[in-house]
Amino acid sequence: MPRHIRSAWLKTLATLAVLLLAAVLVGLATGHVWMCIALVSIGALVWHYWRLRGVLGRLTARQRWETASGVGVWNELDRVLYRNQVEMRTRKRRLLDMLRSYRAAAAALPDAVVVVDRNSQRVQWFNEAATSLLGLHHPGDLGEALVERLQPMPLAHWLAGGRNAEPILDVPSPVDPAIRLNLRLIPYSADYWLLIARDVSKLLRLEQVRRDFVANVSHELRTPLTVVHGYLDMMDPEDFPGTGPMLEEMRKQSQRMAQLVEDLLTLSRLESQEHTEEETVAMAPMLATLRREAEAHSQGRHLISVTDTAGVDLLGSTKELHSAFSNLVTNAVRYTPVDGRIDVVLAREGQGVVLSVRDTGYGIPANHLPRLTERFYRVSSSRSRESGGTGLGLSIVKHILGLHHARLEIQSEVGKGSTFSCHFDADHVRARTEAALPSAEDFSA
Repeated sequence: MPRHIRSAWLKTLATLAVLLLAAVLVGLATGHVWMCIALVSIGALVWHYWRLRGVLGRLTARQRWETASGVGVWNELDRVLYRNQVEMRTRKRRLLDMLRSYRAAAAALPDAVVVVDRNSQRVQWFNEAATSLLGLHHPGDLGEALVERLQPMPLAHWLAGGRNAEPILDVPSPVDPAIRLNLRLIPYSADYWLLIARDVSKLLRLEQVRRDFVANVSHELRTPLTVVHGYLDMMDPEDFPGTGPMLEEMRKQSQRMAQLVEDLLTLSRLESQEHTEEETVAMAPMLATLRREAEAHSQGRHLISVTDTAGVDLLGSTKELHSAFSNLVTNAVRYTPVDGRIDVVLAREGQGVVLSVRDTGYGIPANHLPRLTERFYRVSSSRSRESGGTGLGLSIVKHILGLHHARLEIQSEVGKGSTFSCHFDADHVRARTEAALPSAEDFSA
């Protein structure tokens, strides 16, 4: 117990002892000792209850406390309550200032921020940007169901995903369909979600301009490259003594440039697609074709195996899926040293299917894995150029799998090899059908 509290208790007890002693002396003088002691005791009890009533009354009424200047337990209690009240008011003002600062910051954000009750999915608060981007108005929309207020945006199924809800990358605003929004749901507590909507209209327009530029430039380059490559093929080194190595290098580089243009055109076409054709892709002949291509590219320098334990087919585009799988197999052969091994495996994964291409090649450092599917990204530029790669293969694979609602997973360890896995969900799995082996025309781009 603090010293000042102990001192106040001693003074109060001393006062009570003095009063009782005085009562005894008065009682002895008058001959009514017990009556005087009883009267003093009752008076002290009444006084203490009166002070207690005053304290409870002020606490209940939430009155501003005044500091006491006397001594004793009750005066010390007044001083303690006064200090606590001052500290509480100071903390309250500080918290209010912080809350105003946070709300002002949220209101100034260019992104729409909406606080949503997790259980009822009703709007609890929103900033000013939510009015211009989502059409919410204060105070009429507070407490309203978010899904109903943001019609026709498809949010019911998305909100049901809760913590696992994937961001919606492109959705029209209910205020203006020309405004394209990126939606993200952040569960920041057990009871509330944070819905963030960002205007990505300019970014999408810039991305479209970039795609159009790449497509147009690639298309314009195709014709002069074809002409150059044609004339190079017509030139006989015997007619131009000493130019054989130069002509061969020119042919090689023109072919590489032509392949780069074709890959750019393919990537531009895939990026502009929103959906892909759906047909039953016979996986048995697909795997047989991948084996032949791998063996032709390897020319006997690698051990190649193809295993099918799934016994099912896929739903999607045969040409596009062949392009994706062929890219992975070709990369495995290209970046695996002589006498290495390439395994292509089609297996079930729960209700879905996974096609894996595993090699015993050089391996990829972990810091490069997140960027492998970026266009033109290379782990080793010199090695890629030596092998004839364009740096677009994995980007094409990623876009093709995205159109099929599939995902690409990459696992690699330096010196031990890499595994590229294409994961398809149950909606894209079909029972195995008998089909003849496809011709080269079936897989032509």
